[in-house]
Amino acid sequence: MRNSRIDVSTFPPFLPPWYLANGMVMTAYIAKIAPQIWEWQTSVAEPHYESHIFTGAKDVPIYGIWARPPQPKGTIIATYGITGDLDNQWFLRILGRKAIAAGYAVVLFDWRAHGKTATLSPAVTSDGLYEGEDFVRIAAQAKALGCPAPFWFMGYSLGGQLALWGVKAAQTADRALISPDEIQGGAVICPSLDSVRSLRYLTSHPIGKFMEQSIASNLQKLAWQLNQAHPEQFDPAAIERANSIWTFDEELVIGPLGFDSVTDYYTASSALSLLPHLAKPTLILYAADDPLFAPALIPDLQVACAHNPQIDLCLTSQGGHVGYVSSRRGQAIAHDPDPWWAWNRVLEWCGQFH
Repeated sequence: MRNSRIDVSTFPPFLPPWYLANGMVMTAYIAKIAPQIWEWQTSVAEPHYESHIFTGAKDVPIYGIWARPPQPKGTIIATYGITGDLDNQWFLRILGRKAIAAGYAVVLFDWRAHGKTATLSPAVTSDGLYEGEDFVRIAAQAKALGCPAPFWFMGYSLGGQLALWGVKAAQTADRALISPDEIQGGAVICPSLDSVRSLRYLTSHPIGKFMEQSIASNLQKLAWQLNQAHPEQFDPAAIERANSIWTFDEELVIGPLGFDSVTDYYTASSALSLLPHLAKPTLILYAADDPLFAPALIPDLQVACAHNPQIDLCLTSQGGHVGYVSSRRGQAIAHDPDPWWAWNRVLEWCGQFH
């Protein structure tokens, strides 16, 4: 079975423009500049989406949008990273455009405590512990809307971790909801793998500290939005204390989830520990120069993937954190219509299964 799959080592090389060859610079470009120019760099138009409120694990309402081309060949279900919402996560919207153009139905959703989902429910994030089942339940309900199997689960950054949990949950899906065989697998870009090690790494470097504080500030804004929507559920004093990624989870997340410590929570939700147990085809795109994650994780990632024939790991030397903006030369070599190298490889990889 494995031998019939694409050998990801034969993927066209990722070649960034010279000015984005550094992972930190690529990551900064993705955060500050790409959001302003991505639309004119993207070769396909935005599809017409319909809104829908799905029901996730423990009956939590999940807000999503969906679109379906004529005679779709499958369905992609995806979400984004640690902060944001469907309105501002442009990198996710690129996937939606390109997937529809490639013939897939698409469901994009605001995961727990994010975007419109946060207004519907006070349920906190769980970094995959419940979001994995959310993916499966969304697939079952998308099928009822007319989005066909096979289903693919996708995400990037922390959303990549959530999608990996989705693949794991799909293996034991309740057949009363959906057959596990209808969920083909997953594809993730720069997934979070080990929050304990990566946060220690991030906060030990001057630039990393700045990046961590930027993320923490957005998390605190998210907490205030939750408080505004559900004032009886959140202590304003705890939100004030949640001034880092770690303290956000310490003050607002681990209690409702039943954990005694942030370390215990991160250990339980780790995506790295999931990898040996994934039994469905899974593509992982990961950049060695990703400045958000500890470089020491890379050998562990390589070992875990090497021992699981269901996982295809494409480890690139460059790319930054959820960057992968390709140069014109790189686009020409890959025959890509746009600079979004990672999504082009994801869709190329998925296409082999049809």
